[in-house]
Amino acid sequence: MIQVAIIGYGLSGQTLQAPFFDFNKHFNIRRIVTKNQDPRIRFPECIHTLTIEEAITDKEIDLVSITSPDDTHYSYAKLALEAGKHILVEKPFTSTVDEAETLYELAEKLNKKIFVFQNRRFDSDFQTVKAVLDNGVLGKIIRYEAHYNRLSTQLSVKKWKEEITPSSGILYGLGPHILDQAISLFGSPQEFWGKTYIQRNGSIIDDAFDVHLGYGKMQVFLSSNMFMREETPRYIIHGENGSLIKYGIDPQEDHLKAGLRPGEKGFGIESPDYNARLHVDNGSFVFKGEIESKAGNWNLLFNHIAAVIMENEPYIIKKSQILDQINILSTIKSKTNV
Repeated sequence: MIQVAIIGYGLSGQTLQAPFFDFNKHFNIRRIVTKNQDPRIRFPECIHTLTIEEAITDKEIDLVSITSPDDTHYSYAKLALEAGKHILVEKPFTSTVDEAETLYELAEKLNKKIFVFQNRRFDSDFQTVKAVLDNGVLGKIIRYEAHYNRLSTQLSVKKWKEEITPSSGILYGLGPHILDQAISLFGSPQEFWGKTYIQRNGSIIDDAFDVHLGYGKMQVFLSSNMFMREETPRYIIHGENGSLIKYGIDPQEDHLKAGLRPGEKGFGIESPDYNARLHVDNGSFVFKGEIESKAGNWNLLFNHIAAVIMENEPYIIKKSQILDQINILSTIKSKTNV
């Protein structure tokens, strides 16, 4: 069994990751590092730990999951690798490509594994979209749009989220999700450009973005903003033989916040109200209607982490994909006029 230390006990550590580590038979939560509350209330068998140093010097720990604030990811990941631990890092993995390459080189030197928490590859909505694209029913894809919008017009009460750092703002906050999805589908783009914006009153960090990835004839458009009072499609995809429109976001985060746990009835299942709309006409076959959403299952990522560590299986989330992602994020961040 893989012994885990979780660094940080906010939304990601407490709500998005710990329930899966607790549910998955391959893992045991040995330590949770937090100074804000006692994690033993929810995970009574863990050791409540106050510092990362205590966690990484524990010889029983195999995997360190870093869910602390973004600007600590690189330094904490480096400390954990140097202590001989595999690492799982919440996105964004790092702020710069140089930092990412340093960590990958260090992991290779020490024969340790790096995982990035790109959980939204295993969302219900994205899995549905991917299944349609893999089927080929739309024909050659011409235009792909993904939107990660929210209604959150006020500044966060978590002050660190509103401070200027290399990875602060919504581009690094939500961009890694839909950018990773696009890169996993279509590979490294031939070209890219984008822009970030400041739109909330009193904000000093970017809270909206547009990113464009070019793949020759096919074009990818990714965007996010915090003023979505009316729901818009999450995915809009047009191919030579058809179109797909998908509303709604994977429910796993909301289920976890409400107390539903992985493996329980209904977990990760979307409402039929969010069935994708598919219209296909390839000359010999015509379909216009709804298709049922796939079940969301972030546990697939945890199974994959276990398989890579225990059986040396190939990575699903590849180093080249993470480096492409960070290159795009950091380039747009450095060149944009907010």
